[in-house]
Parts: sequence; C-alpha cells; structure tokens
Amino acid sequence: MTIRFPGRLGIQQRVLTTYRAAFFDALASACEGGLSVFAGLPRPAESITTTQALTVASLTPAYNLHLLRGPFYLCFQRGLLNWLADFTPDVLIVEANPRYLSTPAAVRWMKQHGSPVFGWGLGAPLLTGPLSHLRKTRRYSFLHQFDALFTYSRRGADEYTGLGFPSDKIFVAPNAASLRPTSPLPLRSPAFDGKPSVLFVGRLQARKRIDALLQACAALSRDIQPRLVIVGDGPERTTLESLAKTIYPSAEFPGAKHGSELVPYFSAADLFVLPGTGGLAVQEAMSYGLPVIMGQGDGTNDDLVRPTNGWQLTGPGTLADVLQEALSDVSRLRAMGAESYRIVSDEINLKRMVEIFVGAVNQLNH
Repeated sequence: MTIRFPGRLGIQQRVLTTYRAAFFDALASACEGGLSVFAGLPRPAESITTTQALTVASLTPAYNLHLLRGPFYLCFQRGLLNWLADFTPDVLIVEANPRYLSTPAAVRWMKQHGSPVFGWGLGAPLLTGPLSHLRKTRRYSFLHQFDALFTYSRRGADEYTGLGFPSDKIFVAPNAASLRPTSPLPLRSPAFDGKPSVLFVGRLQARKRIDALLQACAALSRDIQPRLVIVGDGPERTTLESLAKTIYPSAEFPGAKHGSELVPYFSAADLFVLPGTGGLAVQEAMSYGLPVIMGQGDGTNDDLVRPTNGWQLTGPGTLADVLQEALSDVSRLRAMGAESYRIVSDEINLKRMVEIFVGAVNQLNH
C-alpha cells in the first residue's frame, strides 16, 4: 500500500532542474492536498537545464536575485512569502543552503503558523580557510532553525550530527533520478564479445574529466584496451576529439543521444565510467546491469556506487589501475552489474525516495 500525505506540501528550490521534475510529480501524487514548488532561474553562465514542465505538482516562479560570485555568492528569492501566504503549506521543505537569504523569513512565517519546516541538503563538510570559524557558526545557526533535515547519504547525515543536529530528525533519502527498471536484467555473455566496451554518457565539460578517461584507456595494456564510446555534446567536444586522435584514436563520439536513442549504447556496454562529478546517467546505466566507475564527490553517490557494484575514484592517477582491474575479470564484472540492477530496483529509485519523504513528513506533521 502506497503511503500518502493528507495535507499540502510546499517545496522551495533555487532552480527547478529538468531531472528533478519527475520526483516532484511523483511526490505530488502522494500529497492529497497538493504540492507546490517555488523556484526561479539560474544565472546564464551556470549552464543548468531547467524546466517548467510539471504535470502533477504546480510551479510558482520565483524571481532570483543573484548577488556576488564564487565563494561569496548569495541569492535572494523575491515572492517567497507571497507564495507561502497563497498556498499555505502544512509542511515546507527548503534547500538547506545558508547562501539563500530569503530562507529564514520563510521559516519564521511557517513557525508563526504552527507548521514544520524541513531543510534538504547534501551535508555539512568541514570548513577550512579564512573566516572558517565564523562560517561554521553561521551554518550551525542556519541548520538549527529547521525541525528536521533530509540528506542524500549517510555521510551527509553524519556531518549534520557532527554539528549537533538530532540524529532522529535526519532522514536519508538517496538521490534518485529514475524509476524502478521495468525490464528484466539484461543478459550478457560470460566473455567479452571481442574487445570490452566502456561507455560514458553525459555533457562534455571539463568537470567530467573525460580527458582522464582517454588517458587511462591509452595507458592500459593493448590486450585489454576497450572500445571507448563517449556519448554526449558540450563545450569540450572539439578539444576531446583532438586529444583522442592523438592518444586514443579508436574512441567514438556519436554525439548527444536521449531517451530511446541511448538503449543500444547501454545494452552494448560492459562498464560505465564517469571519472568526474555529476552524472545523472549513472542510475540509468545501473538499470541496464552495468557496473560503474565514478569520481568521488559530495557523498550523493556513496550509497549508489559501492564495492559490490563498482568503484569510486579516490585520487588522481588511479583510473587506469581501476580500469585494468575491472576489465581483467569478466565474471566478477557481470556479478557487479547484477548488483547494480538490484540496487536501483530495490533501494534507490523515485518510488523509494517518495516513500522516504512522505514517511518523514507524516512523522513530523503528527
């Protein structure tokens, strides 16, 4: 039986990214009083793909006033209190980011109306450098205005408890971008069909470290060098194609593919590799029974990519070694792919993420 929230749920976001829309619509389907999202637009230079295409949830546009840049960036969202007054949510979920200057006023509004507020964030990594003590004090004060917190990983939860936030008020909801797989685990042969096939899918930009993937493949022994397929487009494509011609000329660049166009690429691959940060395609790759190698990031993928289904890169210079290890044992690679499929089927998917959110909201709203 699907659990439901009987009231109205409000969610504040700085921007509404395309990949998050499916989650908000799924969550809205479980909210009997409806779900409203308040979100604005990014700065043009951010290259964030946003959407207004919510089909179940409703969207109220915010006017984002962007202040300063880099580590000093701040954002003020105009219209936030007006949205709260119009929608009157029973529970509010806001991004737990102290850079968003309008959030404290929203929290005060909710508390004046006797309604709880969740913060939703990655965690609270150690602060270093100038003014770190002052920043930590400000972070502590900001977080402790919330009644409870959502985070993506156990690492994030541990960081919040390290700041004194009650552990029983922290809910871990692994970041899901995809539904449960509807097709069975793809069957792959117990041996490689010729060369092993390594796949990357994503935007071709510097932070994805695709240059490191090309260099790592070139460093492998010739008997195990894979067919490397790099699916995507972006500002680094020309540079990467030039680099490939020099060090790994067999690399393939079929361009950007979406939806059903990606099926043959996932189906033909033996291993999915994302050496840098980000990576919405990781869960989709796992739904095709692929083991994963990915860069170690902010903790959002700690529960997704585990020693049983892949590798997280821990530092520079390790990718070639990990590729060599991964491609040297086909039977283990297949078993890791089956575990990837199990994880996104049973543990980390949009349905499970909605269940965690609704359960937490119901618990706090009683």
